Amino acid sequence: MKLIDSHAHVHDSKFDKDRDEVIQRSIDNGVEKIITVGTNEKTSLQAIELAEKYDNIFATIGLHPLHLFECSECGEEEQIFEEFDYEKYLQLANNDNVVAIGEVGLDYHHFSANDDVGEIKEKQKEVLIEFIKICNEVQKPIVIHCWDGYGELLEILEQNTLTLNPSPTGRGRKGVIHSYIGSWKNAQKFIALGYKIGLNGIATYGESYDKLIRNIDLKDLLLETDAPYLPPRPLPRENRCEPKDVKLVAEKIAYVKNMNVDDVVKQITKNTKELFNI
Repeated sequence: MKLIDSHAHVHDSKFDKDRDEVIQRSIDNGVEKIITVGTNEKTSLQAIELAEKYDNIFATIGLHPLHLFECSECGEEEQIFEEFDYEKYLQLANNDNVVAIGEVGLDYHHFSANDDVGEIKEKQKEVLIEFIKICNEVQKPIVIHCWDGYGELLEILEQNTLTLNPSPTGRGRKGVIHSYIGSWKNAQKFIALGYKIGLNGIATYGESYDKLIRNIDLKDLLLETDAPYLPPRPLPRENRCEPKDVKLVAEKIAYVKNMNVDDVVKQITKNTKELFNI
């Protein structure tokens, strides 16, 4: 079984004391590749550095929507405010170790009472559109974060098309809706536009996503952890998640679909390699 964790943050400070061991544990547990995802300039550079050091790690670069404003409701790591700079991120995007642009997108969940919600939403939408332009310029797919904004995200993706060259197999390769927590109805709309659906530990927390899992074609799925966050069940919620835990997400999908887990992993690994050209 050859797994790929398509979305982790192994450059995160929570791995500073044992990062080499975490990466080796992932390999020992069948995770052959990890995509480590940048969320601002600092972490994007850290992701690139890791990808340069480890043959089985690939990087993405991006500016998370929570870093576009001073978020008093966010955790300490999300309180880093950064002005978007197109040329700076275009330069990062051209790095050979970068396989996608992201994590970028819309986050309409973390607002406080004093926030100018309308202004923040407009800024997030404007920056996402700029990152779509970068994707088209460097011909790399996009990794999209979305919380409480799937309707507006669909409108943006319908009006701002990614025109990427197909993968070597001829399949489309636009991007992935990371950590998907929406409905099956909306998932079908994203799939129709050419996007994959990324499932992580959230899909194991109950039966809420069983309808989506039952109905979605395996060719439209990616596996991810979002490590060090969102440990899949049966791991305790307070655990630090690691890329090796992506197998538990695969097992949940196989269980709901009444399939052999090896068959699930084989198809989704193929999807991931095609999307990110790895």
